[in-house]
Amino acid sequence: MLNNTDYKNLGFECRETHANYISYFKDGSWDQGTLKKDSCLTISAFSTCLHYGQEAFEGLKAYRRKDGKIQLFRPNDNAKRMQRSCKRLLMPEVSIEKFIDACEQVVKANEDLVPPYGTGATLYLRPFIIGVGDNLGVRPAKEYIFSVICSPVGSYFKGGLAPNNFMITTNDRAAPNGTGSYKVGGNYAASLWSHHIAKENGYADCIYLDPLTHTKIDEVGAANFFGITKDNKFITPKSSSILESITRKSLMHLAEKELGMEVIEGEVFVDKLDMFTEAGACGTAAVISPIGRIDYEDKKYTFYSETEVGPVTRKLYDMLTGIQYGDVEGPVGWVHLIK
Repeated sequence: MLNNTDYKNLGFECRETHANYISYFKDGSWDQGTLKKDSCLTISAFSTCLHYGQEAFEGLKAYRRKDGKIQLFRPNDNAKRMQRSCKRLLMPEVSIEKFIDACEQVVKANEDLVPPYGTGATLYLRPFIIGVGDNLGVRPAKEYIFSVICSPVGSYFKGGLAPNNFMITTNDRAAPNGTGSYKVGGNYAASLWSHHIAKENGYADCIYLDPLTHTKIDEVGAANFFGITKDNKFITPKSSSILESITRKSLMHLAEKELGMEVIEGEVFVDKLDMFTEAGACGTAAVISPIGRIDYEDKKYTFYSETEVGPVTRKLYDMLTGIQYGDVEGPVGWVHLIK
């Protein structure tokens, strides 16, 4: 490593890097794209991304393996999810090949900033697409920017793999039949106030209920929810207003194929949380954050422990991170080695 960063104590924050990737869409096509040294963009003040929220983004990580090589985890899935978001917001798609090539270029340009194996830290990649140019009316932009920025990061929640407490909010992050299942900025803007209230009251984050009936769990802040039942079932919400998490999809596979659990994607009613012995939030940034307790109105639901990680959650975490860091061989197509 060429720097003296204390990787074991990194938080989830922006840090200066060497280069980022940028590509422009004009006259109906994307240019070849290039690396640039700074993370600043110059765009028109009339850009649709600023006024009408026409933007989408992704999040994935570059992992340093024990042998020193670097790999990405399921980047094809991130590329496909971004394409889906672009379709919904009437933006031009980026091909899977261009998406992965851009990520590779950024990783190689910042190779010495990919944290060492064993620190628990990674190089977080943030690909995004924004509508730019001179636009005034509510309509899709004619020009777009696709960029990949990066930063070395540690755990999203303080304490790493340790239980956190959450509160259930009655606010909504997405509307029924809206954009909740797409990775677009508007969903996150809608979550800022509820997250702020949760933090002010001493919680790691808030949990959102389904926006139609407010009877079922949808998402945990910016992550997905899963629970382990007393009879060893892995249950996670199924809803049209939650993001299709790549981490959650991976955990569902591991729970079924490696741990022999029955995996159910269905309704998780808030008044039946006592059926879970363990619960967690999962996502690219958080990986897995065990849930120690959920507070809702005058009820408190405690799971395995508020101080210790449950055995099933621990196994799932170890298997998933083992694959991500190259210690465990994963299913075909899950790992993309940077060459």
